[in-house]
Amino acid sequence: MRLSLLSGLVLSSISCTIYAQSVTLYGVVDTGVEVVDHVGAKGQTLARMPANSGLIPSRWGLRGVENLGNGLQAVFVLENGFNTRGGDISQGGRLFGRQSWVGLQNGWGTLSFGRQYTMTTYALADSEISGPAVYSLGSFDNYLPNARADNSVAYKGRFGPVTVGAMYSFGRDSAGTGNSPGQGTCAGQVAGDFQQCRNLSALLRYDSAHFGAAASYEDQRGGQNAAFSFFDGFAPAPLGRNGRDVRTQLNAYAKFSGVKFDAGWLGRRVEPGEGGPASVRSDLYFAGVSYLVTPAFQVEGEAFRMINQQHDTRATMGMLRAAYFLSKRTAAYVQGAFLANSRHAAYSVSAGGPGATPGVGMNQTGALVGLSHSF
Repeated sequence: MRLSLLSGLVLSSISCTIYAQSVTLYGVVDTGVEVVDHVGAKGQTLARMPANSGLIPSRWGLRGVENLGNGLQAVFVLENGFNTRGGDISQGGRLFGRQSWVGLQNGWGTLSFGRQYTMTTYALADSEISGPAVYSLGSFDNYLPNARADNSVAYKGRFGPVTVGAMYSFGRDSAGTGNSPGQGTCAGQVAGDFQQCRNLSALLRYDSAHFGAAASYEDQRGGQNAAFSFFDGFAPAPLGRNGRDVRTQLNAYAKFSGVKFDAGWLGRRVEPGEGGPASVRSDLYFAGVSYLVTPAFQVEGEAFRMINQQHDTRATMGMLRAAYFLSKRTAAYVQGAFLANSRHAAYSVSAGGPGATPGVGMNQTGALVGLSHSF
């Protein structure tokens, strides 16, 4: 009732001052109970409610559109991320840490300004099966479900089955609270240093009724207090002002008769810069299948393989998930995963927040039962 009253007051105030505008309140509330084994050097068992994600990270937001005439529209999105288990705000305590942007759009695409997803996110969205769930690509690279940048200008347009996009950030962490896990802080926008903390990403994807493919490129520059992490048990290291953290990906999917297949590769190359460690490269492969057994019951599975030769860390993970849709907005689900680490690796099976990292070389199993509701 409080939420309904608050949203009514917000929308009423907007409608009194701005005409011909549509504002939508939306969100997801998602959480579950997780059990993870082989946590820490002693290999203990952890039972918890994960902080970051069960099936989909919890959020609420406002999306607005105003017609300006001649096919031109003003658009905005304000999106807050929160942890259901405690009600605290995610993304370093930012009020609208998931998205905060305003822009203009017409038949030629959308030009937007603010804190936004990078093109890495749009290349994965609707293509890769595991999504931002607790057992997913985020188990190997926790940047992927957090690929956003402050101070950015972005363009994205769809022309028939083809989507193109590009984004440029003048400084990816203006709040100074850490833009994503393992990145340190990198505010940028320093006078006389044009490259510090910059972010550049680009997207090209194709989507048809039964097939799709996407490619993306993202280049993050280093700066004061910036860092990089491969989430493999090695401590984060500094990313100097002339350093680069580059991710390139290719993926594809096919779907028919309730069945969807996906496969892809994400390559990462870090050049720490002068005075830093040697360059490090990783390759992450994935392939999966999703099957809508009935309109109310869906099962999914995906396999992942990570290879980092410089750190001599490798891991393989398999994920299984089943969801029962109680309605169009509510789903009960169960998911589990097993991750096998190589002798020097300590990848965690769970992307549900800190505290679940295994001992070096230990395999790990995770299981979660949860409930998700969207509005």
